[in-house]
Amino acid sequence: MTTSVEHNSSASPLAIDVHQLSFRYRAPDEDEKEKAAAHSYPSIIENISFQVAAGELLLIAGPSGSGKSTLIRCLNGLIPNSYKGVLKGKIQLQSRSTRGLKLRDLAPYIGTMLQDPDKQVVGSTVEQEVAFGLENLGTPRAEMRQRIQAALKQLHLEAYQGRETFALSGGQRQQVAAAGLLVMQPAIMLFDEPFANLDSRAIDELEQLISTLRAEGRTIVIVEHRVEEALRLKPDKVLLLHEGKQAFFGTTKEFMANPSVADPTQVKLPIEATLHALPSNTTVREWLIQPIATAHSASDNEQVPVLRFEDVHYRYGLFSNEVLRGISFDVRRGETIALLGPNGSGKTTLVKQALGLLRPTRGHVTLHQDNTRKLSVAQLASRIGYVFQSPNAMLFAPTVAQEVAFGPTNLHFSKERLHDAVQTSIKALNVDAFEKRSPFSLSFGQQKRVAIASVLAMQGNILLLDEPTAGQDHRSYISFMEYLRHLPGLDALLFITHDLDLALRYTQRVLLLKEGQLVADGSPLDVLSDRNLLEECNLRPTSLLRYLLAEHAQVGERL
Repeated sequence: MTTSVEHNSSASPLAIDVHQLSFRYRAPDEDEKEKAAAHSYPSIIENISFQVAAGELLLIAGPSGSGKSTLIRCLNGLIPNSYKGVLKGKIQLQSRSTRGLKLRDLAPYIGTMLQDPDKQVVGSTVEQEVAFGLENLGTPRAEMRQRIQAALKQLHLEAYQGRETFALSGGQRQQVAAAGLLVMQPAIMLFDEPFANLDSRAIDELEQLISTLRAEGRTIVIVEHRVEEALRLKPDKVLLLHEGKQAFFGTTKEFMANPSVADPTQVKLPIEATLHALPSNTTVREWLIQPIATAHSASDNEQVPVLRFEDVHYRYGLFSNEVLRGISFDVRRGETIALLGPNGSGKTTLVKQALGLLRPTRGHVTLHQDNTRKLSVAQLASRIGYVFQSPNAMLFAPTVAQEVAFGPTNLHFSKERLHDAVQTSIKALNVDAFEKRSPFSLSFGQQKRVAIASVLAMQGNILLLDEPTAGQDHRSYISFMEYLRHLPGLDALLFITHDLDLALRYTQRVLLLKEGQLVADGSPLDVLSDRNLLEECNLRPTSLLRYLLAEHAQVGERL
């Protein structure tokens, strides 16, 4: 790893000046030395120094748990106002030291859009959510209304103004959180994993918003694992963190030119950069085509489906519009499936029908030939594992080990089986180092892996994962996908995702939803080669998809 601190030499004043910043979260009972030794947290960030001129865009990248979110909390004042610990170093925003400033004092200077909208959205309706910050600052009502309307219009959210926030999809809540940031008009805007839950239309709109804000002279900081997406915004500087330390700070050109820094095993880069980093004895076919392995024979695949949806309709209220409109498909033993579609197309609502969390208003869902209407949620939970889009919807236990053990304990696993299930799962998801930590002290990506581990420990035959790669660095992403590929006893695996590369590399089949209807069902490259369909369903081609389409004859058979 290399470190290069570049001092800004432009005429623009500094918007952000960070010098030798270090922070360690305070451990429980830290004054008691013995308990502190057993539970103390590591030094999360150490000696971070960088400068960002007004109007510049800074990209912060690095593996999950490298300290990115902690750094943002230091910048926006959540540290030390909300998170306690040992803070050292200097932070200046707009040439003013943040030391001693309260969150209210910092609001005109800096605002944040969190990577998990469920942690940020507090209003019961979209309008109330967007108004929340302005109300707390005592903004005059006439000005408030004008700014709310302008923010909603800029993000094309006018139609959602009176909608209840709980009824929105995760991607839609992400857009509402962006509107809540935009309406505050801070000089510096922080976006933590802004593209994680968005379809391509929403990503395009957010990118356009960021470009507009830069043109207005706003300073932008983006934390993003998907460096390929962020590079479209042409960041001025890149800050790379690794294990809490500053591995690189410099221009984007310098970052991409240094293969020891721009490492595709650590961060997601365009396919051209990734292919250059492949070992010489690795073929493109070996790297790209990796469907989940199964122990079942081909004849098993021709038997009765493990999961069947028959003309499934669903509406949330008697007088509301249908969210699902006559969806039918089978899931066969040994299949891995990507469920794609625009925000609000019904993807999460669909999989919840299989879990009994929602029941079809019309139609049937069959699990291993049993109608799910006749099975309790507990009975379904022993057969199907489901990971929610937001880990906050799942996590509650005091420690990671207790969290992962909760499900199998309630399924009455024997003591030996419980221990093996917990240990296997936390090691597979690379969270064993946090076994005694509170899951709420972890980063979003780490929390997501704990949530996946807690479902894997229940050893269901079918896994349904909602946005499993959100918040994951590329290394963690590949690691747990490789584990799932070889998981024994797994009948089927279904991902809800906006990540086309996940579908291309790790699934055999794509289901594409639009406005509550199934509009495509086939192999990944067959479905994703239809550019008109991609555009209609708000799916943006990635560099990997473009490469596969261009080199289709060389790659060989269709995925």
